[in-house]
Amino acid sequence: MNEHNLLDAFFLIFTGAAVLATLALFTRQPVLIAYIVLGALIGPYGLGFVTDIGLLQQVSGIGIMFLLFLIGLDMELSALMAVIRESALVNLASSVIFFIVGALVTHAFGFSLVEAVIVGLAMLNPSTIVALKLLPTTVLHHRRTGELIIGISLLQDLLALLAISLIPVMAGANTQPVDMLRLVVAMPVLLVLSYVVVKRVLEPLIMRFDKFHEYIFLLAIGWCLGVATLSNAMGLSRETGAFIAGISLASSPIAQFIAINLRPLRDFFLVLFFFALGAGFDSGILPQIIGPALLLTLVVVGIKPVVYRFLLGSLSERPELAWDVGFRLGQVSEFSLLIALTAVQAALISQAASYLIQAIVIMSFVVSSYIVIFNFPNPIAVSERLRRD
Repeated sequence: MNEHNLLDAFFLIFTGAAVLATLALFTRQPVLIAYIVLGALIGPYGLGFVTDIGLLQQVSGIGIMFLLFLIGLDMELSALMAVIRESALVNLASSVIFFIVGALVTHAFGFSLVEAVIVGLAMLNPSTIVALKLLPTTVLHHRRTGELIIGISLLQDLLALLAISLIPVMAGANTQPVDMLRLVVAMPVLLVLSYVVVKRVLEPLIMRFDKFHEYIFLLAIGWCLGVATLSNAMGLSRETGAFIAGISLASSPIAQFIAINLRPLRDFFLVLFFFALGAGFDSGILPQIIGPALLLTLVVVGIKPVVYRFLLGSLSERPELAWDVGFRLGQVSEFSLLIALTAVQAALISQAASYLIQAIVIMSFVVSSYIVIFNFPNPIAVSERLRRD
């Protein structure tokens, strides 16, 4: 994509997003859905106004990193570790249930056993992006709801990374044991290293130059993207690194200043993410997969809240809180798209199975967003009573 095509694409995306978002607000619809619909309309499988979405998909990933960086800025490490320990059993039990249900339903529709296993793996974890995008940043992060959602999402994302690393093994590729070990030790190593750098380098710089706001802004962006890049080099995801970068800065006295100033930048890139999600789906293949896609979407949206409700209830969480968490996690993760891509490249699944996973991701995003936006506190609620920034 050359410079002029990129500028034209940005014009079409953000002008179109503004128009559809306006219509969505007037008709009391979620704006996230407007961005996905826009991608389907003007993307390569729609009107074809934007044909090269590869670069846009890469750029939109920055929005996910900023989102997790901001979440990390608002988290106390001790509280996070406590909730991860508490939610370990919930994660294990829910993962087994979602995997079995997803694999059985997929196999029942005539997909091969290997394809059913891959789809089952794609069903495991909820969407970090949707759950956190619809989570009020100034209210719930200091409450039990936010802690549980982040703790469960983080562990589930690690399970997704493990699943992605196992796909080459399933395909017969030459994967060394050291690659698996690296996933286990990389996160604590990166966390300790980040804290050392923050205490020895960043905090002294912040204390000395805290009056220069543009410098603090650039320092925060550089730190977020730098740790994300290092995380990727260590075998983890960039998103995990961005979250760790935020946690390591959470004790800084200007953490909230950084968070407030980065939100518009985060939203800019998230618009690109949701656009690319809609633009990357070939609706022409939908008739071949509509049956299993609809059923699995209903299973995900219907079963996940119930499973989380009873599993969290077994940990003595309040029923209202357990339902809240369950519905906010009632979708399939963006990591499922990576699972589908990796499995296709390894020749483990067909294009139809890959598009099945993509369809479930998009449809569960849409349905789950509607449920949360119209029933629970969130930043983009159409009701003033539920709107919480």
